[in-house]
Formats: sequence, structure tokens, C-alpha cells
Amino acid sequence: MSAALFNAFVPAGAAQAQELTGTLAKIKRTGAITLGVRDGSIPFSYLDDQQQYQGYSIDLCMKVVSALQKQLGMGELKVTMNPVTSANRIPLMANGTIDLECGSTTNNLERQQQVAFAPTMFVIANRLLAKKSANIKTLADMKGKTLVATAGTSTLKQMTILNNEQNLGMTILVGKDHPESFLMVETGRAVAEANDDILLASQRANAKAPGDYEITSEALSVEPYGIMLRKDDAAFKKAVDEALIRFYKSREDMQRLYHKWFMSPIPPKGINLRFPMPPQLEAALAKPTDSGNPADYAAVPEAQKAATKKK
Repeated sequence: MSAALFNAFVPAGAAQAQELTGTLAKIKRTGAITLGVRDGSIPFSYLDDQQQYQGYSIDLCMKVVSALQKQLGMGELKVTMNPVTSANRIPLMANGTIDLECGSTTNNLERQQQVAFAPTMFVIANRLLAKKSANIKTLADMKGKTLVATAGTSTLKQMTILNNEQNLGMTILVGKDHPESFLMVETGRAVAEANDDILLASQRANAKAPGDYEITSEALSVEPYGIMLRKDDAAFKKAVDEALIRFYKSREDMQRLYHKWFMSPIPPKGINLRFPMPPQLEAALAKPTDSGNPADYAAVPEAQKAATKKK
């Protein structure tokens, strides 16, 4: 029997199993997938009062998990939640500890040298949060004052650069995670926290006295968030990308998920962030991209702006 004829009689599932490589092969072999999750990145990935991980990013990752399970023909797929931090998420992805990172990670060109990203799931602007009594309106108002940013974030690097370029003379403290960074402002150890606007909005909403805090209107940068995966695993990235793009294109389902986390009361305190979808995100969902170039998100097409205004 010729090889061609023999292959014609190989069951589709067996042929697929032979062809699997990288992360897809690992998932099929082990019957499990490991998600990197965060303890305090509300509303993206966090622990609720029942010590269960949940959030917008985790919901998106679970959409991917369901698609992978179907693609691989698996009756069951075990999901393990592995906590990560801003500082260790990239090493844990690179060494194979986690398969998808479901947090609040900025996709940028520097990180793309080490890891890959799925199509953009959120677009943020970096801003400052401070007590209203501090009267901080712009970064320039922080001259000679103490700022905090979270370890391992692109924001920390950006603040260090701006501090030097603009001769601000700031003392920059480093929080081990986002909750600790906010605590430093709350307790007066830092005058302001630099972070992504949606994370700052979440921190303010969950504070003991939300009305005491203000977020600056000055956007220091515009950046995309993406679900992170291993670099140079084309088959796995294709599967993840296709699952997310399919969900993004199911407009009603995507809008429902966004509304759940950003426009409705969320656990554990039932607080509503009241954070309408930014036009930059509308544009990124309409034309999915995994670009790590901020310039690709800063400008919103006029047609997209018009569509957003009609809502």
C-alpha cells in the first residue's frame, strides 16, 4: 500500500494528533492548560471574596480554552490557575510554567522580543492617581515629590524615563503589586501612583473613601493590553487568535462581556466602575490586531468616532 493511500485511511483525529506541536501538543498530551492569573488586577484578573479567580481577562481566556478543547477533540480539559505578578509573568511564560497569561499586560515592541500576544483585548492610557488635597493635575505637578509604580510594569519604566528627561527630581517607589502601590498613596508614603487608567479607576472605586481621590486627565501614553503566550509557537497562536477574533466579531457577546465587567456592579463589593468602552478599543475590536506599537492605537478613525458617538 502506498504512503498516500495509507494516509487516506488514517482517522482525522489520529492525523491531527501526529501533527500537533508546541503548546497544542502539550495540552493534548497532559489534558490540561495553565493560565497565569493575577491576585489584584481588578476587573481583569483578581481574587474575589471566595478566593476564586475571575475577571474580564479570565473570561476571555476561558473562551479560548473552550475553543481549544473543541479543536483538539478533548472531552475534558483541566484548567489550572497559576498566580503571577508583574515581575515574574514573562519568565513564567518563557519557561513553560504557564500557557496563557490572563491579566492586564501591556503589549509593546520590547516585550514582543520575549513573548507573543493575542489580538488586543483592551486599550488604556497611563495617568496619575492622587488625593484631591495634593492638587496633582499633570506630571509636572509631581516635581520633587514621591511617585509609586508597580514592579515589572511598563509604567514604572516610563516614569523613570520621564523623570530623567523632564528633570522632575521625583523619588520613585516600587510597589510589589497594584494593591500595594495604591496603599502607598492611601497611607501618604507616595503623593501619586502612576498606572493604567482603568486600574486606577478600579482602585479608586474600591477605596475606603473614593471621593478623596482624583485621576489626572493628562494621558502620558496610550497602550494595548493583550493575552500573552509563548513566542515562536505559530500553531498555538493561530488557534488562540482565531478563537478571540471569532468572539470579538460576535458583537453582542463581546458587548455583553464588556458591560459585565466595566459597566455593571462586580464582586466582591458590587462596585460599578462605569468605564465606557474607549473608542480606541472599539477600533481595535472592529479590526483585530496584535500590534505592540502605541501609534497604532493613539488615533481613532473618524468613522469609528462617529459610530461611538451614536451609542
